[in-house]
Amino acid sequence: MQEWFILAFFMIVIGLPVTLGIGGETFKRWLRHKETMAATLNAQAAEKAAQYAAHTDRLEQRVRVLERIVTDKGIAVAHEIERLRDDHQLN
Repeated sequence: MQEWFILAFFMIVIGLPVTLGIGGETFKRWLRHKETMAATLNAQAAEKAAQYAAHTDRLEQRVRVLERIVTDKGIAVAHEIERLRDDHQLN
């Protein structure tokens, strides 16, 4: 009976704090890992959003040029298209 009491006392006084300490540190590491992953995914999403915005700007510029070609009556359409193709090939 006394051996059981000593074992229970040892588990409560030493085993429980050690187990909780290790578990707490493991949880802190897991939480830091999750925060790092979230920051990385956030940075990737921001980069993709910037790429999409730049792509959209380029497309809008091209549409403006096409609108100008169609609406300007003094410009020969075939000549302007060829010039734009030449400009695009140089870029």
